Amino acid sequence: MMDGNEHAGRAPKLDVGVLVANLGTPSAPNPGAVRKYLREFLRDPRIVEAPRLLWWTVLNLAILPFRPRRSAALYQKIWTSEGSPLMVTTERIGRALVLELKGSNQESIPVEVGMRYGSPSLAGGLKRLVATGCNRVLLLPLYPQYSATTTASTFDAVFHELQRYRFVPELRTVNSYGDHPAYIEALSKCLEACWAEEPFPGKLMMSFHGLPQRYVDAGDPYPSQCQHTAQLLAQKLNLIDSAWQVTFQSRFGREPWLEPATDLTLEEFGRERRSGLDVICPGFAVDCLETLEEIAITGREQFESAGGSRFRYIPALGDHPEHIRALSDIASENLRGWV
Repeated sequence: MMDGNEHAGRAPKLDVGVLVANLGTPSAPNPGAVRKYLREFLRDPRIVEAPRLLWWTVLNLAILPFRPRRSAALYQKIWTSEGSPLMVTTERIGRALVLELKGSNQESIPVEVGMRYGSPSLAGGLKRLVATGCNRVLLLPLYPQYSATTTASTFDAVFHELQRYRFVPELRTVNSYGDHPAYIEALSKCLEACWAEEPFPGKLMMSFHGLPQRYVDAGDPYPSQCQHTAQLLAQKLNLIDSAWQVTFQSRFGREPWLEPATDLTLEEFGRERRSGLDVICPGFAVDCLETLEEIAITGREQFESAGGSRFRYIPALGDHPEHIRALSDIASENLRGWV
């Protein structure tokens, strides 16, 4: 087993690598795989901040025996012949960044992909970079806005893995990039391309993943960063205030979460008999269960059953060339002095 020191003495021409991180996904859309994924995900103290013994009881007696079957049915709605959309697209982003990122002598910079939960793991991605001779690693989580539940949890996992290394590579981390001009530009061009095909209906919902309100009260900056991303995008698109709305999705449990809630707002818009609504999720770099099922399928049903018409979900940027260029710009800025 490699302990992080096997590359000693091997000095490559370029000793810099990039570790692209994402949340993760079950390996298959069946209850067994979903249960394994949820167990790892929900055991993370960054995700559920509750007394451990109490939460262990709730997780193992009230959640894991029942939720995996329901969640597996949802995953089956979005699963593709290639596999999980989140996994497939994240790996495409990694391959595209290898082609886009170049050192000063035009050498390709190694890029590996790792998932916070599931496979391929962050530990495996880090190990592969070190095995190629990378003494310096840039950790790039695909979370535009910072939250302790996502970004910090990813940092935790990488720092924990490095505790096993005899020789620890230099490490830089990208904290967030939701206000980066290249990211805002990529989002705006995506929307403008959609509106060139079919005109803007007059209302744009920007739905971000939710968070328990007590996490924010404890100091998580996530909602303010979401609002900032939305404001910058609206300004870039020259939208008046009444033409856009920020909401928060994916509520879980009974405690208060960030508001306004996406599902309730969709029903409200439907009752207003809106003739059209566009929805984009600027907190998701890659389409996944929360966008493809919760918004594009269930969200549409909520809006239309309440009386609305012409619902359009704008896909996440994924491996679109504009997004790859934006991520390349962000990575290159954070690699200055190394490359």
